[in-house]
Amino acid sequence: MGGERVLTVRELNRAVLARQLLLDRKRLPATALIERLVGLQAQWPSSPYVGIWTRTTGFKRETLERLLARGDVVKATAMRQTLHLVTKSDYALIRAAMSETNFPWDSKLAGRLAPSVRELAAAGPVASADAIAYIEQNHELNGVSPRRAWQYARVRAHLVHHHETALWRARPVGRFVAIDEPVAHVPLEARAELIRRYLAAFGPSSLRDICQWSMMHVPELKASLAVLEPLRRFRDEQGRELFDIQRAPLPDPDTPAPVRFLPKWDNVLLAWDVRTRVLPEPYRKRVIRVNGDVAPTFLVDGFVAGTWSVDGGRVVTMPFAKLPRAAQHELADEAGRLEAFVAD
Repeated sequence: MGGERVLTVRELNRAVLARQLLLDRKRLPATALIERLVGLQAQWPSSPYVGIWTRTTGFKRETLERLLARGDVVKATAMRQTLHLVTKSDYALIRAAMSETNFPWDSKLAGRLAPSVRELAAAGPVASADAIAYIEQNHELNGVSPRRAWQYARVRAHLVHHHETALWRARPVGRFVAIDEPVAHVPLEARAELIRRYLAAFGPSSLRDICQWSMMHVPELKASLAVLEPLRRFRDEQGRELFDIQRAPLPDPDTPAPVRFLPKWDNVLLAWDVRTRVLPEPYRKRVIRVNGDVAPTFLVDGFVAGTWSVDGGRVVTMPFAKLPRAAQHELADEAGRLEAFVAD
């Protein structure tokens, strides 16, 4: 195995908890936290708010809402072709990094439609139904459905979700707005920087992990890893090669890990091909559903131990197994803090 140090599941667990601020909350601005985690999954409007709250101190929901209203943070299609909240500068980096992967928005059709879609948005926010009707009436789609053509074209044209769709109590109707053309980056350099940031937030990770997180091609990723050399290399207990950046934290595996609540689709459950460093395999299908839905979960001793929901303002926890008494008390205390945040 090349003589690399073998990292146990527990060592990998403590590494990611430290990097994700799930060992110790920090007083960190929302923009800094979003950039540290390379965006926050945003399919469910309230998820990024809980994701920031569980990792930081002093966070108020209105802080993120102001950032969204100003355009400092945008809700856009990013990694895995899914919705994320990202800073405006990271939006440019991510789009450049993905620009050579042949995602659907890089198709000839999307390129042809993008100028007119952007022009349509110049008059103000665009509703999907209106944009789809416009495309259907004014463009030859060659067998592609108008809805799909709109999805591709709006990403190519740098139309992002209206900030009101990302509020804590979001408007249900999707609307889109045009943002400035992003700052240009060299694609290879952008990919290398994106992978460096991924490893800082989720490493040590295998090449397949990076593929799973980014949905980019192996040759692209290998070339980007070469730019980042020298990298640290490890093996997991199954012998898979793991990459990491220099001086990233690797805490003692016996470091105490507090109870933490994670929102629906939290990044930390989706960042690897093998997710056992946080999500025990026996629980995977109870958390990540067949339709791609990812349940809100809580961590006990650093690992997913159950799911939670809010019912009538109360946080209801559903453990997967009986918890030790001390963990039950800690879970109840943390649930109380989450209830106060939800009710604020």
